[in-house]
Amino acid sequence: MDATKGKDAGKVDQGMQNPGGQMDKPVGYHFMESMLPKVVKRRVHALKRLQVQCANIEAKFYEEVHELERKYAALYQPLFEKRRDIVTGTVEPTDEECEWHSDREEEEELAEEIKEKAVIEDSKKEEATPQEDAKGIPEFWLTIFKSVDMLSDMLQEHDEPILKHLKDIQVKFSEPGQPMSFTLEFHFEPNGYFNNAVLTKVYKMKSEPDASDPFSFEGPEIIDCEGCQIDWHKGKDVTVKTIKKKQKHKGRGTVRTITKQVPNDSFFNFFNPVKVSPDGEMDEDSEFTLATDFEIGHFFRERIVPRAVLYFTGEALEDDESFEEEELEEGDEEEQDEEGDDDDDEGDFDPKKEQPQPAECKQQ
Repeated sequence: MDATKGKDAGKVDQGMQNPGGQMDKPVGYHFMESMLPKVVKRRVHALKRLQVQCANIEAKFYEEVHELERKYAALYQPLFEKRRDIVTGTVEPTDEECEWHSDREEEEELAEEIKEKAVIEDSKKEEATPQEDAKGIPEFWLTIFKSVDMLSDMLQEHDEPILKHLKDIQVKFSEPGQPMSFTLEFHFEPNGYFNNAVLTKVYKMKSEPDASDPFSFEGPEIIDCEGCQIDWHKGKDVTVKTIKKKQKHKGRGTVRTITKQVPNDSFFNFFNPVKVSPDGEMDEDSEFTLATDFEIGHFFRERIVPRAVLYFTGEALEDDESFEEEELEEGDEEEQDEEGDDDDDEGDFDPKKEQPQPAECKQQ
């Protein structure tokens, strides 16, 4: 099973045209290769051996990319630590560090009298309801979780008070010579829910061609993940809920009430992931859950952690939406073109001729 590949799940095999110019039923590459003259087939085999060598070189390339990521992660770390300190209120940035010139024209053109009015209104509010200065940036990570669809889908109302204690999320890369992996670290301040200072999620990766299918190699892929044990305080585990059931005795007719714990929806189930089956056999729901988990881990690593402030302000969300809209527009355009082609060929359609059927999607 390969739940992380970004390529298409299946491709339509190309049909071979017969001498009469009509398209036969789609055929597999095995059939196409069998139709080649023996001397040509021999040369094709030589090309395949070269292709495998290319895949092995590509794997080495990605190993070096991983090392570069690890190297530059160390350079980013002091900046991310400063971000954490500002978010938690451990340090107060200087006036110089807070200078920021917006490139939004509407903000630059804001009338001075409106600004003054806002200042006066704020002063009145402060006099009426004096309040302490906020420490750091309150609910920084919780705001991000609630803003990003992929994360908000996992978030439950009972998770929110806990995530208010989240101080930082870090990405750590595997050391040289160790199997390729990355670890997400969720750092929490002391809280009334669990004893752990850090919750971890390790994503194990593979960056080498599969011996049985070397041509499918497209770079590193997540192959498994491992969570951690959360040391919950008594009665605070949000991943389970207690339900009461009444049972009636068949003989005596007496009724008794029993209580039992059942799984409960929660973001913190993220740290107790579905395990990859050793034999690779998993039901469809488990495969989907695992694939989604891999996608979320990758999103934390590539988007959330490096650009956290932009997800907090919503600027990164606007970029993501613009990108999705562009993709959608291109897709619609292609679909319309295809429909137009169908209209052009309408006159040539012969219902008596057998039409080629699309190949079935491969199971990942």
